[in-house]
Amino acid sequence: MMPVRQPATALRCVLAAALLAAGGLIATQQIGAQTFKGHNSNAPVDFAADKIELQDKQDRVVLTGNVDIVQDDLKLTAARTVVNFTNADRLQVQRITATGGVRVTREDQIATGDVAVYDFNKRIITMVGNATLKRGATDTLRGPRFVVDLNTGVSQASGGRVQGTFSVPKKATTGDNSGT
Repeated sequence: MMPVRQPATALRCVLAAALLAAGGLIATQQIGAQTFKGHNSNAPVDFAADKIELQDKQDRVVLTGNVDIVQDDLKLTAARTVVNFTNADRLQVQRITATGGVRVTREDQIATGDVAVYDFNKRIITMVGNATLKRGATDTLRGPRFVVDLNTGVSQASGGRVQGTFSVPKKATTGDNSGT
């Protein structure tokens, strides 16, 4: 038999759910909807590292030490990456898996995490472990896992509690006597 909730308790639950839902919408509108929007995911990929190991039979390249990967205006840095590719007529990157202090930047947008997977076929970057999305000086979103869709520019946070900080419009100074 289910316990009957008091009306005030039920109302608090509904209000809490509405606030959580609204918070999710704000997060999507403020930072998620604009994350890496407009990135050219068809551009060539350049890479550099302290050590590069081509594993031709496995169709992959392992980059270690100060890894820098650049695609157009998107930059990924990490301690180690594995670049999976196909080797038909020419080499084509399929996936990049980065570990160790991963940082993905584009303009004033920064995504960080313990691990990142960039799936070139789906045009999706997944950040896992201590993931953070930051835009500008103050807009920040933190959580266990973020999925950045480069096709749409929309990011989704999941995997546990998500926290954020968003900027608000500045209030007019009190010395303004213009009447507006």
